[in-house]
Amino acid sequence: MLTVNAIAAPSATGSLVRTTIERRDVGPRDVLIEIRYAGICHSDIHTVRGEWGDVAYPLTVGHEIVGRVAEVGAEVTRHAVGDRVGVGCMVNSCRECENCRAGMEQYCLPGNTGTYAAVDRDGTITQGGYSTHVVVDEDFVLRVPEAIPYEKAAPLLCAGITTYSPLSHWKAGPGTRVAVVGMGGLGHMAVKIAAAKGAEVTVLSQTLGKKDDGLAFGAAHYYATSDPDTFDKLRNTFDLIVNTVSAPIDMHAYLSMLRLDGTLVSVGAPPEPLPVQVFTLFGNRRSFAGSGIGSIAETQEMLDFCAEHDIAPEIELITAGEVNAAYDRVLKSDVRYRFVIDINTL
Repeated sequence: MLTVNAIAAPSATGSLVRTTIERRDVGPRDVLIEIRYAGICHSDIHTVRGEWGDVAYPLTVGHEIVGRVAEVGAEVTRHAVGDRVGVGCMVNSCRECENCRAGMEQYCLPGNTGTYAAVDRDGTITQGGYSTHVVVDEDFVLRVPEAIPYEKAAPLLCAGITTYSPLSHWKAGPGTRVAVVGMGGLGHMAVKIAAAKGAEVTVLSQTLGKKDDGLAFGAAHYYATSDPDTFDKLRNTFDLIVNTVSAPIDMHAYLSMLRLDGTLVSVGAPPEPLPVQVFTLFGNRRSFAGSGIGSIAETQEMLDFCAEHDIAPEIELITAGEVNAAYDRVLKSDVRYRFVIDINTL
């Protein structure tokens, strides 16, 4: 076992603290990664605060991970020592169910193995990327192209793929109108990716405070949802609405902005249910859907797409000692647009 430095939550209410955790020995198909950067996702906060269910403490979170390969198992063929690699939201799956066999291991029917707070193959609880090293099966390790700035690559492993996947599945591209709800860590990536795919992009944000940013990231239009006229003006407008916020929204108002056969897909995950009036769906044959991260193959596709189109998240680089303050700022929406921890400071 390898003992490594980490940051952990001791409880649902306590501040995160520096500590050490153990990583398993490198098995025949494992990759030991020396972590360089780890992004802070709102999911990390939901998890450590127990908002998505009970977890075992102490817990180290973090599923936006980039680093260098430090060691490989004897049977590893995909990665070599020194490679620049990443790890996202999952580190294993059953490999045998219908969805896994179809290359959709994110929808593994027994449940994929999350990068943190999940039961690993050896029965231990997985610990995430707020640490100096991690051991991961080679099939769940991604190649990070050199064209993506190293310190900006980590958020792509969650925020990037979480928005890329629905935009690809619902075929955002030339001739389509896409709205992005929220201009946070997920939202700003959705804008950049949708614009790069050729869609006409509109941002729907509470205020116009980030309008200049939204237009610079590729949006053609930007509206404040605090203005009730916005919903009347945009009724029956969009082919796809990507909802990135983790808070309740007026489902009737947003669904009413969909054109014929349009879809509203949620990638944000509020703890409260989102009530839907079925009659709103009847109009224009609208759909309400959800989307969870993406497969390993699709995540690699996303990384290569971002490298090709010069897409990277906007980040604020912080030290290990600033994580608790960063959590407070995330909850206040005071970040443009993703915090990334410099793991060298750990």
